[in-house]
Amino acid sequence: MSQPRRFYLTKQGLKWVKKEYQRLMKMYQAQKKEAPQFLHSDELDAEYISFQENEEYLEGRLRELENILKHASIIKAPPKKERDKVQLGARVTVEVDNEIDEFTIVGTVEANPSAGKISNESPVGKAILNHKVGDEVIVQSPSKTVYKIKQIKY
Repeated sequence: MSQPRRFYLTKQGLKWVKKEYQRLMKMYQAQKKEAPQFLHSDELDAEYISFQENEEYLEGRLRELENILKHASIIKAPPKKERDKVQLGARVTVEVDNEIDEFTIVGTVEANPSAGKISNESPVGKAILNHKVGDEVIVQSPSKTVYKIKQIKY
């Protein structure tokens, strides 16, 4: 049997997932309590279909969040002697096409490129992991791009 998938989260990310789970659970419980009393008929009305779809969405999202919480690993800064390499949680400054860019390597749950958070499983994240300042990393997605690592911070 294979190992369950790990979900790497920062402390803030774990806090967000827990809050989201609690928020959705309250919605789900309120929906169950206030479930409309539908008449049994041969035809399903739009209100009932909407109720069912919402309930299915909430149940699915709650299961997804429960799985994340069950298999979460907190991202911690590596020991000082290993901080010269890009690892999860690193804030990395790179040079790409003569432009400077900065982002943090996070797990897939927290990834948000527009907020400067890229996944360790994304093409760029995967490619620069375990590299050091000065390394040039080539990323093929969909065109060839060279990322020169300028700085790594934890």
